[in-house]
Amino acid sequence: MHNIFCYFASYLVENNTKRMKPEETIDFHIKATWHAIARMYNAEAARFNVTVSVGYILLNIDLEEGTPSTKIAPLLGLEARSITRTLKNMENEGLIYKVQDTKDRRFFRIFLTDKGKAGREDARQTVLKFNHAVQQTVPEDKLDTFFEVIMQVQKIIEGGEVYTKK
Repeated sequence: MHNIFCYFASYLVENNTKRMKPEETIDFHIKATWHAIARMYNAEAARFNVTVSVGYILLNIDLEEGTPSTKIAPLLGLEARSITRTLKNMENEGLIYKVQDTKDRRFFRIFLTDKGKAGREDARQTVLKFNHAVQQTVPEDKLDTFFEVIMQVQKIIEGGEVYTKK
């Protein structure tokens, strides 16, 4: 679906003289780049018969202590109910197993099986390979600036004052 905010941003008038095109907005480039990365990761994940979601989950499960099932979704920026089916499928495929939490028996910790650990390593190598390609192409000072800018954008968003200031 086309980003509705980019669409509307293209009609914004700046200082009553200039229209802002979608490609002139920050969110347009962040979203377009993220979609390109997601497509790339999806294509690579398909080679291993998994999805990007499965790869992210594998990467975010603590190898030693396991991870509480309730903590996995927030680590990925999702709602808990949105990964329930994925976790069940991962369990059925032998990637993970559940152990009742010793401190709170209402909860379960998710652990990786040997197959899950192998899948985690595949996912890790995929992420490292992409990051290495970017680091080999983009000079370090530009990457430093990119991280500074993206962190500042995140602070602006987390501040919650974008739409409350007048």
